[in-house]
Amino acid sequence: MIRYIEQLAGKFEAADLFYGHGTDNAFDEAIYLVYGVLDIDYAEDPETVNRNLSSIEIDSLETKAKLRIEQRTPVAYLLNQAWFAGYKFYSDERALIPRSPIAELILNKFQPLLDYEPGRILDLCCGGGCIGIACAKQFVMAKVEIVDIDDSALALARENIELHACHSNVSAIKSDLFENLFGSYDLIVCNPPYVSKEEFEGLPQEFKAEPSLGLLSEEEGLEIPSKVLRQAGQFLTADGLLIMEVGLSADLLVERYRRVPFLWLEFAEGGQGVLALNKKHLERYSGEFN
Repeated sequence: MIRYIEQLAGKFEAADLFYGHGTDNAFDEAIYLVYGVLDIDYAEDPETVNRNLSSIEIDSLETKAKLRIEQRTPVAYLLNQAWFAGYKFYSDERALIPRSPIAELILNKFQPLLDYEPGRILDLCCGGGCIGIACAKQFVMAKVEIVDIDDSALALARENIELHACHSNVSAIKSDLFENLFGSYDLIVCNPPYVSKEEFEGLPQEFKAEPSLGLLSEEEGLEIPSKVLRQAGQFLTADGLLIMEVGLSADLLVERYRRVPFLWLEFAEGGQGVLALNKKHLERYSGEFN
């Protein structure tokens, strides 16, 4: 098996694939595919699980490898399986593949940004629901609402609620941002569409397999993030916190709202473009966002 993984990694390298949906190199991508198809625990070292592959297993692997190389289909979609914050999620073309650095914040329970256990959490623009469900795993007493405008994404999110048996504290709601929401949240976590049309055109083909609705935003990528900044303060408790990812649009956001003291977060595991603002700052600078 290890020899097959090495051979597959060589094919991936020769094909000049892009890695950005769970791995960052050809060897890890090959392990992702092989382990996923063969249902091997990713914690296992390839040397320790080394064995001969059957012809049926090789045929299955070769079929998926061909799709990965020729159509640039991300492995997460080939396996219908993605990992986020240490949890496995069902993944398909109905939503973006989870990969946000916000996972690190969740695993750290948002400390030191939060010094209390949130009672009500909102995952806004939830896609497949990974952020909200991972939050529910960390804050087991919290009520979590996962929200999206897209019916297909919400259907996937509900499947992930079922997968993780989170019905008691996670609910899925269709809403255009805050339109159908009520009350206040201790924590709002948002990974909205923030990619401009120009940036989208230049993305590797792997990203074109994902739904553009989850990526594209008007106003050079800032239309939807700006709407969130305008409205979020109205839906936070007195000590509430907004965490939002804007990726490469961060510089443009800072340029547009120069007076706003965004807190840009750093990640031990890599990642950028994630900001934090509390209710007081959102209200104090509400005029800027208008």
